[in-house]
Amino acid sequence: MKRLIPVAVVALVLTAMLVAGQRTQEPFVVSGTIEADDVRLGSRVGGRVAKVLVAEGQDVSSGDPLVELEPFDLREREAQVRQTLAAAEARLSKLTAGFRPEEIEQARALRDEASAALDELRNGPRPQEIAAADAQVQLAAAELKNAKLAHDRVESLFAKGAADQSALDDSETQHVVAQATLEDRRERLALLQAGTRPEEIARGEARLRQAEAELQLRQNGYRSEEVAEAQALRDQAKAELQVIERQLDELIVRAPFDGVVEAIDLRPGDIVPPNAPVISLLETDQLRVRAYVTENRLGITTGLHVAVTVDSFPGERFDGEVTFIARQAEFTPGNVQTPEERSKQVFRIRVALKSGLDRLRPGMAADVHLDAE
Repeated sequence: MKRLIPVAVVALVLTAMLVAGQRTQEPFVVSGTIEADDVRLGSRVGGRVAKVLVAEGQDVSSGDPLVELEPFDLREREAQVRQTLAAAEARLSKLTAGFRPEEIEQARALRDEASAALDELRNGPRPQEIAAADAQVQLAAAELKNAKLAHDRVESLFAKGAADQSALDDSETQHVVAQATLEDRRERLALLQAGTRPEEIARGEARLRQAEAELQLRQNGYRSEEVAEAQALRDQAKAELQVIERQLDELIVRAPFDGVVEAIDLRPGDIVPPNAPVISLLETDQLRVRAYVTENRLGITTGLHVAVTVDSFPGERFDGEVTFIARQAEFTPGNVQTPEERSKQVFRIRVALKSGLDRLRPGMAADVHLDAE
């Protein structure tokens, strides 16, 4: 009876160890592959390749130039548009500022001149002018009288043979000229006595209105429609310049992030079309692990911190975080109903790596320890 007690104790201990071993679960580890975003870069304008500044496998930083294209005629077009923009801005400044003070004063002087000319037309000749014209008429009448007397004397002498034909002709010509002079001065006197013609007054009034309108125009400045038109032309030139500047920027293909050149097959002189990829770049500062979890182990949630191991660095763990869990299973038919088959379903997860970004490489096999936390 005393020998049976130790046997019973041993049996009890073995049974407890067996039950504990059955209850111990294996580590929750899934395998996957390290991935990185692969971005294919190109230029919106295209053209002839001038320089290839990187090689495959080269590490690049954000903003580094990768490929440079020849500008062709973009520089000349830029200079032309800049000149157009300068002219448009100058015209807009002129219209916005309005007329210069000197131009306004010039218009005012022309208005005053037209007003004075109209007053002169309305007032007509001065009495002194009429008196002077009358005196000219009297003088011409006296000269005509003298010319007639002289002509009569020469004519009498010619009849007696005391004067030749030449003297007679001269006296007759002087008499005719004196008569014409008298008629001309009488007409001038009549014009002055009649005053200014209505048509001339109307013409003077029209010139005054024109001068006043010109002065008012310069005082008011340019029309708002003209200013708006000039502003639109200025904005159009600015937009054209911005387009060309963007095209000039597109002549250099730059790295949008830190990464590694995965593929490039270009040489100087090659022609690349617009919007076509010319270089492939891996974004190495945001590595992730793609893995799959079975349905019966889908108790994890996003935000879970996990450990990641790779064969290249045995015994070393890298930090990771579950950032995505697929809502739909993969690799199994959608009509599976039995519990045994449902346990075979897998769901894709994504684990973002938080450490080892400078050592890990896309394509490496990795194990995700989901029970690390």
